[in-house]
Amino acid sequence: LVWLGNVVNIANGMNMVSYLRGTMNMGVAAASTTTTIFLAVLQMFTIPAAFIADSYIKRFYTVLIFAPIEILGYVLLAIQAHVPSLHPPPCQVPNTCEPVHGSNLSLLLLGIYMICIGEGAVRACLPALGGDQFDKSDPVEQKLEASFFNWYTFAVSFGGFVGLLFIVWVENNKGWDVGFAVCAGTVLLGLVVWAAGFPFYRNRLPAGSPITRILEVLVAAFRKRNIQLYGNPNGLNQITGDNAKGVEVLGRTKGLECLDKAAIDDGKGGSWSLCTVHQVEETKIVIRMIPIFITSAVGYMPASIILTFTVQQGNTMNTKFGAINVPPATLFVIPTVFQLVILVVYDRFIVPFLRKKTGYVGGVTHLQRVGIGFVAAMMASVVAAIVEMKRKRVAEESGLMDSPAAVPMSVFWLVLQFFFIGVVDVTSFVGLLEFFYSEASTGMKSIGSSLFYCMLGVAAWLVTLLIELVNRVTRHGGRKQGWLDGANLNRSKLDSFYWLVSVLEFASFIVYLYWARRYVYRNDQRVVEKDDKSPVDCDMDAI
Repeated sequence: LVWLGNVVNIANGMNMVSYLRGTMNMGVAAASTTTTIFLAVLQMFTIPAAFIADSYIKRFYTVLIFAPIEILGYVLLAIQAHVPSLHPPPCQVPNTCEPVHGSNLSLLLLGIYMICIGEGAVRACLPALGGDQFDKSDPVEQKLEASFFNWYTFAVSFGGFVGLLFIVWVENNKGWDVGFAVCAGTVLLGLVVWAAGFPFYRNRLPAGSPITRILEVLVAAFRKRNIQLYGNPNGLNQITGDNAKGVEVLGRTKGLECLDKAAIDDGKGGSWSLCTVHQVEETKIVIRMIPIFITSAVGYMPASIILTFTVQQGNTMNTKFGAINVPPATLFVIPTVFQLVILVVYDRFIVPFLRKKTGYVGGVTHLQRVGIGFVAAMMASVVAAIVEMKRKRVAEESGLMDSPAAVPMSVFWLVLQFFFIGVVDVTSFVGLLEFFYSEASTGMKSIGSSLFYCMLGVAAWLVTLLIELVNRVTRHGGRKQGWLDGANLNRSKLDSFYWLVSVLEFASFIVYLYWARRYVYRNDQRVVEKDDKSPVDCDMDAI
């Protein structure tokens, strides 16, 4: 389901703007905004989906309920693309096209949001459901869990690879109605195959609303802010009796002691007045993740920026590869191939070697792996700036600064920055996904996975904000347009923008290092030497 889902959604994430500008006759700004909203909402819906999965129904049933909504969304788009009365007439004369509007626009947005709802639930639940299949107290399964997140990312990348080659070709050559119908069938096939494995899955029971538990801690701690904190942890309210059976019970940790007051019994009952130490620790876990979340969102910005502008750069360059003309959009296949190769090499060779040297089950800690990715992101920004400087110099020397003709410079100069982006996804993508999942408590695993995808959405939003801010600032000082204004890339200051991004990435990396070094993992990431199953894992096996 991960593979087939990404065959569809990565391809449409890259190609949706072509559908909106072509079939739906949207302008450049409207098409770009709609596509950005599509990607952002898709990431953000992981939060409510994760809340439902962790609070009320199992992760399996959450996917089973919401994934068909995604399929119906693609069916709706296929019908709209096929029926002439449901979309604008073909554009005959440029700049006089009738854009989609009224009920047809509402139908388009309904289909897009249905896709976001279904795919958001899948992204929130599948990493957590996959992680639930492994017992961390078993040495073999502990190693398999670390490998699982590598292969999860491999499935995402391989899905993107197939989608960019197959789905994009179908949509551009056989029609958007056929393309969206194929998308619906692809997701349906993945859902059926995935659902067939239900008898073999380990499923954790919902533990109630984690968001409510966190809010209860914050309210109770605020109410008791003037009460003296006990020095003896036994004086705090603990989970006892049947309430502790079959659940992960978190012990009191140092730091954020103001929250510990929520577990002081001052004689007032009720969940909003008296919380358990377990609830307090769940809240501490989320708060401790916040600096990593913010710095990681900033650290991921270069990946989004480079992927955004590379196709525009490629459109101005020589796209010939021998007798073959390489469409710039196809360049997205390059980082995908890098990811696939690097993931296999990393999982099969690098991790076992590092595991022997460091003793960590993943070879390095989660945050060390993320840090390596942010260094690669910095390198990608620097390389992109250098390549763009060379491209503009070649354009100037060739007298093509104001010409639409291709610059006599091969589009494959962009490959090196794509290589570093591939390293970013192999390291930071996997590291952050595993970090948020493993650090979340048992009752918040889906929330942990959704935090990762929400972070990607925040990173994309920050990119949009940065571009707008840079353009607004650089319009002053005698310039009629900002660094990235206008349609002529040769006259833009994209190289300067890349250098700015490199500086911002370096600064965010320093801040990230500060918080990463201070972060104390709640789980030991070293290889387990003996089988010592916890009651929680034993209980889960029976579910």
